Amino acid sequence: MTEAPPNTPVITAARRTPVGTAGGALRDIELDRLTAPVLHAVLEDSGFPHVDDVLLGNTRGPGGNPARVAALRAGFGHAVPGTTVDRQCASGLSAVVLAADLVTAGAGEYYLAGGAESASTAPWRAHRPRTPTEPPVFRERAPFAPPEIGDPDMGPAADLVAAEGGISRRRQDRFAARSHRRAVRARESGEFTAELVTVNGVGADERPRAGLDERRMARFPPAFTPQGTATAANSCGIADGAAVLAVTSERRRARLGLPGIRLSARRTSGADPNRPGTAAVPAMRAVLEEAGRVPEVVEFTEAFAGQVLACTDASGIDEGTVSPDGGAIALGHPWGASGAILLVRLFHRMTRNGHRLGMAALSSGGGLGVATLWELVD
Repeated sequence: MTEAPPNTPVITAARRTPVGTAGGALRDIELDRLTAPVLHAVLEDSGFPHVDDVLLGNTRGPGGNPARVAALRAGFGHAVPGTTVDRQCASGLSAVVLAADLVTAGAGEYYLAGGAESASTAPWRAHRPRTPTEPPVFRERAPFAPPEIGDPDMGPAADLVAAEGGISRRRQDRFAARSHRRAVRARESGEFTAELVTVNGVGADERPRAGLDERRMARFPPAFTPQGTATAANSCGIADGAAVLAVTSERRRARLGLPGIRLSARRTSGADPNRPGTAAVPAMRAVLEEAGRVPEVVEFTEAFAGQVLACTDASGIDEGTVSPDGGAIALGHPWGASGAILLVRLFHRMTRNGHRLGMAALSSGGGLGVATLWELVD
């Protein structure tokens, strides 16, 4: 491995909250209070003498600039600004990539970046009434693409991607059962302990189920389209959670004497909004071609089992390397945080187990894909 340039971005610390099912263990904790303990913990772990900026992905509110509010809540002081990134489910990973790009450009030295989502406390959204007597019409989500191009809900789009990719229902159920099995094993063996920050007495992921095997998976009916293969069991659950990473340069990391993973390649891709589940494929192919090597471990947001498998098949990734400690099907999917959770998992697995090359990637609503490759620092 060649010596990295001094401004190569490196992650030196990574933490997350437990992931709680929406309406569950974290239901009463608003976004800034959910995020602030993680910011504080990562700053302590990082050894950073100061913070140049806090960058957080978020998709559902409460609006304004949640990153700034969370930084103030964490006690960082008035001088630390905040930047909030919204790229739907790619928001958390994109926020870390943005921090890495700022390090590369020399704009700053020490960044905290990640994502946060409180689906439980997110405000309702409604279309403005046209007249004083007309009632508001609530909407489930913002548009991801103009309707004339196509803006399907994610469930029916996942069924389409699985059908076009030839991903069978049985294969999806097998992947989903493995996600739960791996997450339960990791939770019970303490694999998550070093990365977790207890929030309001909640210290463990809420959702993984030990008994949800393939036989039980097979009982679930299609969730989104009559002949579809995506079910409530082989799809993610809506969740609450936050994740933060310390991003600095290789030069600063070496001076601090910290372990870390360095960014070796990153790509963001656009694809057909009608097939958002495979939007990461062009980005994954690009970073793999740039690296010329196959990653030992892959973290991919498991929104739907069929969608993950379609992406791994199309990019030549071995599905067995994906989410070795379980993913969003088992843990849940706190939209704006999920991309950052991928990196928290990757950081701890690589620095603990010595994996030399890892990938974090995901597909997002509107036909957006992000893929990153990370090398273990020697």
